[in-house]
Amino acid sequence: MHDRAVKIFQVYKNLLILGLLGIPIGLVVGGIDAVFGKVLLAITDFRNGHPMQLIPFLAFAGALIAFAYLKFGGKSSKGMNLIFEVGHGEEEVIPLRLIPFIISGTWITHLFGGSAGREGVAVQIGATFSHWIGRKIPLKNSSHIFLVTGMAAGFAGLFGTPIAAVFFAMEVLTAGALEYQALLPAVTAAFTASAAAQFLGLEKFTFALTGKMDLAFSDMWRFLLLGILFGVVGGAFAWTLKYMKNILASHWKQPVIRIFIMGLILSVLLLLLYKGRYAGLGTNLIHASFYGEEILSYDWILKFLLTVLTLAAGFQGGEVTPLFSIGASLGVVAGPILGVPSEIAAALGYAGVFGSATNTFLAPVLIGTEVFGSAYLPHFFLVCAFAYMFNLNKSIYSLQKTSDVHK
Repeated sequence: MHDRAVKIFQVYKNLLILGLLGIPIGLVVGGIDAVFGKVLLAITDFRNGHPMQLIPFLAFAGALIAFAYLKFGGKSSKGMNLIFEVGHGEEEVIPLRLIPFIISGTWITHLFGGSAGREGVAVQIGATFSHWIGRKIPLKNSSHIFLVTGMAAGFAGLFGTPIAAVFFAMEVLTAGALEYQALLPAVTAAFTASAAAQFLGLEKFTFALTGKMDLAFSDMWRFLLLGILFGVVGGAFAWTLKYMKNILASHWKQPVIRIFIMGLILSVLLLLLYKGRYAGLGTNLIHASFYGEEILSYDWILKFLLTVLTLAAGFQGGEVTPLFSIGASLGVVAGPILGVPSEIAAALGYAGVFGSATNTFLAPVLIGTEVFGSAYLPHFFLVCAFAYMFNLNKSIYSLQKTSDVHK
């Protein structure tokens, strides 16, 4: 009886230590996220004001990024793949140099108009720092637990959605499985990072849906079709990104040459297509989707293609914010066709395409409710469920594993 009590005490003692350590990790990661995010927004505003002066130099910017990674990056050049390799026990160390490399590379990509995101940066920042801490903690599985913890903190600090961040970090490494052993430190780190980033002035995107559409049984087919559509588009994005990476790598094996040639092509395309409308994060399309500005019927597909080309070429950044913009602008187009108000369909697309492309289910449901309010939780649940089922088990994270239950 005494031994059992000692074991129980030890379990809860370790849990308390893990939970408390999540707080300083969240503070540091949230602070880095705030600096990274605020500078990125300033860069975006500057580029939007000078597209003709900056976008033509995207190829030279890309060559600089690729050369720096090739010469000095080491293993950090693997980016998100390295995070997944460590998460699956295939690598042991994430070099701290990854943080300045991924931050500076993403700033440069966005300054010169590359169509990329930012979430991959935040997740890598959090995972790198937290895993470095975890390797110094003498607790069972601490390095793996803190990897997940850092991923949650990075996502939460940048997007201000700590609940979605926790579940994203717990479910993204292996589709169909949750890393519950990291739950407590992930929660404390995510909420701390979100609060710290917002305290330092990084604004969170929220939009209160004003439209009304009950989830009546007679209307359920509309949301099922939207879910299937978002699932197919998200799955297609993941498949196309992987395909284009392979194609470009086979044509131009030298990464500096590859990114330079693709940078030239992208500069021409980005300027010809409305002088940079599809450059950068895609927050302009997100804003237009929810504030009644013009959304063209082909906005989503052009953002889709240009983001794939940017990331496949080797430019730095993430995929999630462009996925938000693809989903929102697609929702504006598809929603009215199916009798769903464009504002509501845009919100559902925002979450659904993100979920299908990352092969996650709980995170997109929760990000929908954290960004747009809980009144539409059933709608997000239904649409994201069908998006998850119809993405053909594809993921933008090529090293994401699949649980036996999910196969």
